[in-house]
Amino acid sequence: MHPAQATTEVHVTTGRHIPARAADYARDKIGRLAHLAHRPVLSARVRLSRHGDRARPVVAQGNLDVNGRLVRAQVEAASAHEAIDLLADVLRHRLDKLAPHRLVHRDTVPPQEWRHAAEPILARGHDRLPEDEREIVRHKTIGLTRATVDDAAAEMNQLGYDFHLFTEAATGRDSVLYRAGDTGYRLAQSVPPADAPAGSLPVTVSPHPAPVLTPAQARDRLGLLGLPFLFFVDAGRDRGCVLYHRYDGHYGLLSPAE
Repeated sequence: MHPAQATTEVHVTTGRHIPARAADYARDKIGRLAHLAHRPVLSARVRLSRHGDRARPVVAQGNLDVNGRLVRAQVEAASAHEAIDLLADVLRHRLDKLAPHRLVHRDTVPPQEWRHAAEPILARGHDRLPEDEREIVRHKTIGLTRATVDDAAAEMNQLGYDFHLFTEAATGRDSVLYRAGDTGYRLAQSVPPADAPAGSLPVTVSPHPAPVLTPAQARDRLGLLGLPFLFFVDAGRDRGCVLYHRYDGHYGLLSPAE
């Protein structure tokens, strides 16, 4: 815990149909988490948005910069206040996992309540938007972390991702790790390894090489297969990329920075 910081200023942005009082509630609720951090919280951001007429239309995204380390969560709920409460619960859990006394016994399998909160991270909008109207509306390039599978899983869980694009340390290949079943993980690589990577986690390895596609071809294949995301090798760059569904029903593309 960092005793000098009891609260922190929270920057809140809201989408349409989010009541103004929800922003004040988020500032207070998330700002109070600062006293749980074992290092200073340099910044805190929350975004509240509403996506269509469905059972849990409000999406709350939170990002805390804990002395240079990003702690992220994204949840959805029936109301803005409920989403903020759930977001605070998930962020509180992740801050606790960062505490020094928890680092020695790192959780590799998230608790059940975390899994429920994380399930909506991959968009459900694709069942509301006709396939022929879906476009790649966001392209984000990232510097890939070179990591072991165990470390990639820990980072994926900490940030609340459903998949993690990274460079696998032993092979140096672009790879994606995602959850398979309740406690296991699955690894896909641009070229499958001869042996499963070393590590302590229950990991299965896809025996198939990633398909070589253009982003447009990947878009068509993802729509055809109905998968939550697609790992592929960009035909123009020869790098592993991930195409995924967004909340608005369109697609987002993750690719490695040069």
